[in-house]
Amino acid sequence: MAGPDSELATALQPEVPHAARIWNYWMGGKDNFQSDRAAGDAVAEVYPEIVVMARQSRRFLTRVVRHLTAEAGIRQFLDIGTGLPTLQNTHEVAQSIAPESRTVYVDNDPMVLVHARALLGSTTSEGVTTYVPADYHDPEKILTEAAATLDLDRPVAVMFMGVMGYEPDLDVVRSIVGRVMAATATGSHLVFWDGTDTSPAVVSGAERLARSGGVPYILRSPEQIAGCFEGLTMVDPGLVPITLWRPDDADAAAIDAYGAVARKP
Repeated sequence: MAGPDSELATALQPEVPHAARIWNYWMGGKDNFQSDRAAGDAVAEVYPEIVVMARQSRRFLTRVVRHLTAEAGIRQFLDIGTGLPTLQNTHEVAQSIAPESRTVYVDNDPMVLVHARALLGSTTSEGVTTYVPADYHDPEKILTEAAATLDLDRPVAVMFMGVMGYEPDLDVVRSIVGRVMAATATGSHLVFWDGTDTSPAVVSGAERLARSGGVPYILRSPEQIAGCFEGLTMVDPGLVPITLWRPDDADAAAIDAYGAVARKP
């Protein structure tokens, strides 16, 4: 008899490269298939820095969540397009500082949902961690379901971590971000990063990804990304390469991915 697990297994489509699994491969994870590795290798052939970007993106997440929890006093996180779990996930970083922190992960990838069951067991006894199966193109559904766990009348950190490059229309990206932030309270924060068209090599890598069968990723200029923070107050150091946002390493170098944290006034 078919059940939820068999339906998820069917939906995984291991023969088709998938963004979350390709990213998992670049990060050194094991939750990927041969099609994902082939697509990932095709990109790395012309843009080897993609592996650095993938791993640095997790370090950026760690620093951001650490700041939001320890310095900004945030206790609620809405991580939209979370991808496959790895080390130092949002709820783990937040709850290591404030055990009562609440995190809602949002993703529509079937493999992410499979792993969600195990990940939920790593939350603290004081905190809450849940998943919402949804597409970021439906912010109203996300907000409705997230409200079962988060108090939207109190500050929330809304996170879009390298996922909006899969939406080709920049106006749609800004609309999604704007609709989510409009539903949050004063003192909420937006965390947003994406890959940027800041070198010929990264542009070649994006072209190779599309040719290899992966979902095309739209690189944008830092100025275009800055437009997603309209009406918000940037937290120092503003919009910068993610490696340079309050780096732990004094020798950190810029990469083709820009991000920022901004507060809702």
